[in-house]
This record gives sequence, C-alpha cells and structure tokens, in this order.
Amino acid sequence: MNAFAEKLGIARLTPAQFIQVLETLHMLGEAGAGIELSSLSTDVLVDVVRRASREQLKAIADHPELRPVFLDEIFRRMSEHFSPARARHVDIVVSWRFSDGSGEDGYDRFQTVIEDGVCVSSTDLSRTPDTTITLSVDDFIRMATGNAAVAAMFVTGRVKVKGEYAPAVRFSSYFDIPKPTAD
Repeated sequence: MNAFAEKLGIARLTPAQFIQVLETLHMLGEAGAGIELSSLSTDVLVDVVRRASREQLKAIADHPELRPVFLDEIFRRMSEHFSPARARHVDIVVSWRFSDGSGEDGYDRFQTVIEDGVCVSSTDLSRTPDTTITLSVDDFIRMATGNAAVAAMFVTGRVKVKGEYAPAVRFSSYFDIPKPTAD
C-alpha cells in the first residue's frame, strides 16, 4: 500500500479523481481485500497530504464516508505520536469541533484526554473540556500531518478556541508531529 501511495501522481488528479482512488481503496479495505488506508505508514500518509491540493483535501472533508475514515485514522494515530516525557504533569481535556459535520449543531466532535502520561482520543464526549478547538476537517488533516503552520492558523482565525487558550496553544508540543519531506 505504501509503495502504491508513494508512486501515485496526486498532483495530476482532479479532486474527483483523487476521491475516486481513495473510495476504491476504502471499498477494497471494507471488502476484506487486505488493502486498507489504515495500513499506510504515517510518513506516507503525511506525504500524501503534502502532495494533495487544498481542493483535494476539501473533497475528503466533504465526503460522507472518507471524512470519518480520515478523522478516525488521525485520532487513532495521535496516541502513537504522543510524547509522555513532554506532557509530564499535564492533565487536559481538549474537545474538537469540525465544521460542516453530521453531528450535533452541524459539527463532528472528538475529545482528546491527556492525563497520567497517556493520550486517548475518541468520540466519547463525557469529560468537561478545558478547551474546545473548532476548525475545518481539511485544515485539521493538514495540521495533524505537519503540513500547516499551526500558529498561523490560530492568528488567521482558521482555528477557533473556546475556553482556556494555553492548552490549545501548547497541545501540539506534546506530540512528535510528522514532518513532511520535500520532493
């Protein structure tokens, strides 16, 4: 799967073609063919996002099946890239709201809890958040894969924060966020 993704000429694909490739891969995974988006290494996933245009990423965000697949995959990988040493003595609950969603009030929602040196993310919203971060799915995909300047997204209002601001600003420092490589 990694070899296929690395060779894919993403820049030559229209957003519709890009989605068609991802839909096909997702369908093969659902059919048990052993080809799954979740089998992509994090480095290859980061590279795919780097090579994708904003329009292609927006097409993922707008897709009813691929949107939750990508969100679930990023949140699943979050604990793998968590650095407990950097988050010593940190106990925070971050709620995430993704615009244009199918959930309550038009948002898809997740919650990330960092406590006792462990990071867990899920759609369970039972904890009271210290901060709530609202942004678009395509911006989140770019941010979570190191393909966007997080500080610039805060400054330009692409990322909105409700509640305590400091945990939102420090959040990314608790992770080894993958770094995209240049061609």
